[in-house]
Amino acid sequence: MTIKIGLIGCGRISKNHFETLKNLGDAVQLTAVCDIVEERASNAAQAFGVPFYKDYREMLDKVPMDLVSICTPSGLHPAMGIEAAKRGIHVLSEKPMAVRLEDAEALIRTCDHHGVHLFVVKQNRLNPGVAGLKKAVDEGRFGKIYFLNTTVFWTRPQDYYDMAPWRGTWEFDGGCFMNQASHYVDLIQWIGGPVESVMGQTATLARKIEAEDTGAALLRFRSGAMGVIQVTMLTYPNNLEGSLTVIGEKGTVRIGGMALNNVEKWEFADSQPEDKAICESNYTPPNVYGFGHLQYYKNVLQVLNGEAAPSTDGRSGKKSLELILAIYQSNMENRMISLPLNYPR
Repeated sequence: MTIKIGLIGCGRISKNHFETLKNLGDAVQLTAVCDIVEERASNAAQAFGVPFYKDYREMLDKVPMDLVSICTPSGLHPAMGIEAAKRGIHVLSEKPMAVRLEDAEALIRTCDHHGVHLFVVKQNRLNPGVAGLKKAVDEGRFGKIYFLNTTVFWTRPQDYYDMAPWRGTWEFDGGCFMNQASHYVDLIQWIGGPVESVMGQTATLARKIEAEDTGAALLRFRSGAMGVIQVTMLTYPNNLEGSLTVIGEKGTVRIGGMALNNVEKWEFADSQPEDKAICESNYTPPNVYGFGHLQYYKNVLQVLNGEAAPSTDGRSGKKSLELILAIYQSNMENRMISLPLNYPR
């Protein structure tokens, strides 16, 4: 079955989506695109031979589609997803799914009520090394996990934020935790399990934006393990590192490179047949987004065709948002924050 797809937001990240749709061939059909900047929408529409719209509601009303991919500023994802769900259209949201927890919950409720799927893009979970790491954790190869670390040392110059007025704002974007590092926040809790509490500090050290360009957080997991997230967009002169490290009783793994593309350490007390392939799975990504969108869309298509369960849905997407908001709350209140945030106390 060919899945008909519409896309809202023809900016920076949409290029990954468009390239993926090309690679999926006859499995998908792009039926329309939308952007408030007419030139961007028109260029994308011409490349695919589809109509373009400036009003996403008009597109949702007029064009047949099974799924809408939302690639707009983060603060707009929930409202757009809700409008699609009300029309019976499945929703695929870029990360993060929202910038406020109540908006994420409203999107989840609406998709549930109208019986449509809500997918939240977490393509880094599908990196070969990361997928192998998750399998090793699930199989208990680490024994007791003691410590987890994720590091995002990238650079975003001022002209990146100046490209659009929404960048770096609290209402639509957030800072380096909410935007650039959100995949890494997702991975540390996906690998380490539920987070019990977090202490965070953030700062805006160099960029002229509302939100933070640098920060760090100390985590305590329910398992007893500890963790650290460290992020900055001020690395000179280029992106340096996007890594995840897990240290346990019987194993140590570090997946590094610019964007989780190199298995730098893979050592366990036991050995498994798949270890060699994982250690040789290094690749050079074209950018910090990697190649994961193609695998993510393949899972989406399998779900819509009744062949698989979602690799990440709205509820799993909400977990990383909740942790990011707890980090922000900890910084504002200068205290440790317990999770979940909406737990009745």
